[in-house]
Amino acid sequence: MVPGGRRALHDPRWPALNQALVDLRLRHRHAIRIVDADCAAGSLLLRACRRARELGFTAIEGRGIDGSPALIGQARAAALKLSDPAIGVAFELADAQTALRDEADFPADIALWSGAHRPAIDDALARAAAFVICDPACSGQGA
Repeated sequence: MVPGGRRALHDPRWPALNQALVDLRLRHRHAIRIVDADCAAGSLLLRACRRARELGFTAIEGRGIDGSPALIGQARAAALKLSDPAIGVAFELADAQTALRDEADFPADIALWSGAHRPAIDDALARAAAFVICDPACSGQGA
């Protein structure tokens, strides 16, 4: 199985995420940093990293965060199948709100979120990245 395969393409955030990647590349960006603050098994983040590489990004950093040890284990196993030196992905077991607050010092280009919206999370997301892409089903909001 390819890391970040078909399952990611059916994620409701995929169209907005793909468009953000295209837009950044059209701005002649070569490096990108993506944070998925509710990454589950990492399929969307891994697919985003692969898509960024397809678009011509030469330095791709991904950070996946989740509170489930089992899902983080699956994400780490999937990430081991990536063999592109231009892609660096790390998955960590952490509280999303705390991890996002840490991102504010050096914001990512894109932050992904699929959980419920709460003021503290929304504030942390806004500070964590230039583009914030959320699951529209969780709040009626999109990217």
